[in-house]
Parts: sequence; structure tokens; C-alpha cells
Amino acid sequence: MKHWDLTRKKVLAAKAFAGFAIPYGNSKSIPFSRSYFAGGTNDIRAWQSYNLGPGKTGSVQDFNEANMKLLFSTEFRFGIFQQLNGAFFVDAGNIWNVKDIVSNPDAVFSGLKSLENIAVGSGFGFRYDFNFFVIRIDLGFKTYNPANPANEKLLKEMRFDKSVLNIGINYPF
Repeated sequence: MKHWDLTRKKVLAAKAFAGFAIPYGNSKSIPFSRSYFAGGTNDIRAWQSYNLGPGKTGSVQDFNEANMKLLFSTEFRFGIFQQLNGAFFVDAGNIWNVKDIVSNPDAVFSGLKSLENIAVGSGFGFRYDFNFFVIRIDLGFKTYNPANPANEKLLKEMRFDKSVLNIGINYPF
């Protein structure tokens, strides 16, 4: 994570994550507790936890998980009034399966072509700084949804009835 102070009470913050879990020994897959998931308060905020991916599958299981993850997030933070701050954000990423027991080709990372399935969420939020912890409320919108048909992937779910409300305590993202 990195942040840059632009001017008084204006900050640009960014984080990136890349992870890959490899089965150990004679295992053919990663245990659920060691797998990656996408979506949620500290991830891609336009999707609820476990509701994104893998790949372009469109959340086919109750708990979507995989063994590879990419995540990028950028946030512009600004002061509103005293301890109340605002933020605009863009999150991007997804999860995929690599060398795992998966029969659905849409869930498998198969090289650079799979990067077209990176989901993008954007939105805005408010932060209240109590000096010893921060309460954060974000509203995320699906800007690019790889699970949708080709002509409905971009900007088709940028509506309040399709938004996701996230609440976080003591986390900047």
C-alpha cells in the first residue's frame, strides 16, 4: 500500500496484491481455508464477499474460491468537515484457478487472455476519523462485470439498486 499527500487533507492511496497458492505434497487442490476469494469490504467493494469469480463464471457457488488472485485499488481521499472525510475509489481484480481440479474453463487462468476477466468496481464513501480508529462506509458499483454477456459488461450495473454497501472499522480500504 502506498499513499501520497497531494495537498491539505487530500490523499491519493493505492494498493496492489497478487497471490498464487500451490498444492503441497500429493494434494491436488488447495484447502478452502487457504484459498482466495474476491469481493467485500476490504477487496473489490462493488461485489459482496465470495460473490466475484472465479474468472467470468458469475458466482456459480455459494462460496466462490480459487488459488490465484489479482487485486488493485486506488482511492482519492479528501476532507469534508472536521473529522468527516470522503473518498472516491476504483477497485479491480478477480480470482482464477490454476493447476487445480476445475472442470469449468471460464474459471481457469489461461494466460494473458484471462486478464479480460478482471472485474472493475468504482464508488464513493465516507470516513469518520475518531483519532484512534476510523469508521468507513462505501457504496460500490459494478463498472465492468466479466460475468455478463459481451454487450452488457461495461457500465450496465452502475445503478443504486445494484450497488453494494460496505462498512469497515479501522481499515483505510
